[in-house]
Amino acid sequence: MPLAGLLALAMGGFITILTEALPAGLLREISGDLHVSEAMAGQLVTIYAIGSLVAAIPLTAATRSMRRRPLLLSAIGGFAVVNTITAMSDSYAVIMAARFLAGVSAGLLWALLAGYATRMAPAHLAGRAIAVAMVGTPLALSIGVPAGAFLGAAVGWRISFGIMTGLSVVLIGWTLWKVPDFAGETGGRQPSLARVFTTPGVRPILFATLTFVLAHNILYTYIAPYLQASGLGGQVDRMLLAFGAAALIGIWATGVLIDRRLRQLVLGSIALFLASAVLLGAATTAPALYIGVTAWGLAFGGAATLFQSASARAAGPAADVAQSMIVTVWNFAIAGGGIVGGYLLDQTGPRSLPWSLCALLLACLAVAFAARGAGFPPSGDSSARRPSHL
Repeated sequence: MPLAGLLALAMGGFITILTEALPAGLLREISGDLHVSEAMAGQLVTIYAIGSLVAAIPLTAATRSMRRRPLLLSAIGGFAVVNTITAMSDSYAVIMAARFLAGVSAGLLWALLAGYATRMAPAHLAGRAIAVAMVGTPLALSIGVPAGAFLGAAVGWRISFGIMTGLSVVLIGWTLWKVPDFAGETGGRQPSLARVFTTPGVRPILFATLTFVLAHNILYTYIAPYLQASGLGGQVDRMLLAFGAAALIGIWATGVLIDRRLRQLVLGSIALFLASAVLLGAATTAPALYIGVTAWGLAFGGAATLFQSASARAAGPAADVAQSMIVTVWNFAIAGGGIVGGYLLDQTGPRSLPWSLCALLLACLAVAFAARGAGFPPSGDSSARRPSHL
């Protein structure tokens, strides 16, 4: 396991997720500084996701013949530029444009990440390599977003985005030092999107990804107003820390078990998320809220690894195309979460948010459970396949 290189990929995921989620912990500071509502500030998450979802598939197709490391470096460099603009601009419109371009960089990076990790590692450890590369997600949620929220409250939200620029510069050096370069795809025809989409198992995986991530982002984007309405508005950073710490445990468990128990992990994560949504909807005390948020984080921690690993197994040699579809669906769900959550926030109030997740998660659980033959088969029926190219 080339840990130094895989951890560099993890830091890329850390920067991607932190750039995406940071406004969720800073809604009040951003809305006050830019003189917009909290729902409008929440659209900084939405526009980022839109940039990713419109870019992932076209960029994957357009860059398939390019060498991998220069492509990865260009995505990281994009974060350095757009986070600098976000930190310095006083214009909501300019910041929205920068956030869209940040999403484009994220779409490119996420489409590369899982394939890069599997190509760097031995074939029998493909799932574990993806888990290591994805550890940046719970780290961003457990450390980055709470730290950003604390810094934003203490010294201003712009400092948080300036730090993101510095991290991107550090990662450029780390990537040049420890991440190997690989050739792009030079021969043969890439399978069409329609062919990959109709591959057995791919559609249930995409549906499960959509509903799971949509449910997550409806609540996570507006966690600050939800906690405010629950009487814990001063504990946003601590709640995010509890969420992220639990997510770290979730990704650790996923990394240990994924190559043998992918189906069980997927079904368990969905069921646990559903239970946490019910608890958060009914909770009226601080301990109950902390338990609900912790269960939610545990369920969410391994989600990216689980869905990306399942899509790589189902698609086989067309794994890179399937990954670009996962990225597109994932970011469509993020954008949808910002829009739907913002609507619910304005129309029915923040306490309605957890209850809105239940129908989505029930549908997610039903489809994942039914996808026994392909998509989420028992471990003995499918083995991880190494993508033939990136």
